[in-house]
Amino acid sequence: MSYIGICNQNKVYLNKVYQELRNIKTNDKMNGRLLITALLNICFLTVSSKGLSGQESQDAFSSFYGSPVVSPTVMKGNLLVVKQGRINIGNGFLYYEEAGQGEPIIFVHGHSLDHRMWDEQFSVFAKKYHVIRYDLRGYGLSSSQTEDYQFTHAEDLVTLMDSLHIQKAHIVGLSLGGFITADMLAYFPERMLSAFLASGNIRKSKGPSEPMTKEEAMRREEEIAALKEKGVEVMKKEWFEGLMKSGGTQRERMRAPLWQMIDEWDAWQPLHKEVRVVAGLDAIEMLKKNHPAVPALIVEGHSSGNRFSKEPQILNYLPNGKLKVIEDCGHMMNMERPEEFNAALEDFLFRLH
Repeated sequence: MSYIGICNQNKVYLNKVYQELRNIKTNDKMNGRLLITALLNICFLTVSSKGLSGQESQDAFSSFYGSPVVSPTVMKGNLLVVKQGRINIGNGFLYYEEAGQGEPIIFVHGHSLDHRMWDEQFSVFAKKYHVIRYDLRGYGLSSSQTEDYQFTHAEDLVTLMDSLHIQKAHIVGLSLGGFITADMLAYFPERMLSAFLASGNIRKSKGPSEPMTKEEAMRREEEIAALKEKGVEVMKKEWFEGLMKSGGTQRERMRAPLWQMIDEWDAWQPLHKEVRVVAGLDAIEMLKKNHPAVPALIVEGHSSGNRFSKEPQILNYLPNGKLKVIEDCGHMMNMERPEEFNAALEDFLFRLH
């Protein structure tokens, strides 16, 4: 019996185990989720041992720390074979997942969130594309940031692409992920097949060319002290409710998964003096100079609680850029209205050919 056939045969069993293990509470989120991955693979090998040869069994399981793990994962009722791993980025590592075959699509998540925000896209686009999602440095299962190490998320993304032997990819980012996608357009357009920037494009803040001054550092220390006084949990709830209020009539469908990610976020960024991790105003100067020809779609959600520019500045520098508005949704459009979001992305990609 084939690897996929055995996966299908034990689909219900694996899904039950996976959901039970995801509910485990642990103080060490990295080891906790790695335990889930390892136990899923052990369960998979146990229930399928009669159908695999010795060599096939050996090939089906590998240590997470030594090499990527190939796991049968049930997403939205469908079985998906997902490769999970981590890549070295010099001063840390990035956790990633990939599935499917075809042109690469890399999904880049937003602030306070992680790779799970793309659950409604990952399995859908894996049917036609090679999909990759990952946790940014400082989020999810990737390594932590430090206050004294300068890096940018765009450079980390290029390192991920190099490690996975991906020369070019469609980059899909939302919010902070949109800022990173804009940085890719500014500094690495040759690595992009297209850009899909949702709920964020250019962040109008200082870039790495203007390091934090002593005065700015002092202000940040005051802000951090005020946040600690207020309470991190209070801040998280306010942040969460702000994202919820930006939504339209379908926003309640995202309440549980959105809160789970924010609740599990360690809130390192607001509690520290973060270096310039996005290019910000530096990116604008590069875009003005280069006018990259990469096909780009700026996507915004229209609702009474969500504001956006109908004439985004970035389109002045993108000769093949356009704006699309999705009605009755807010900032977290891919979670609030996944069907409309997926249709917009699918149509955008189809029109490239």
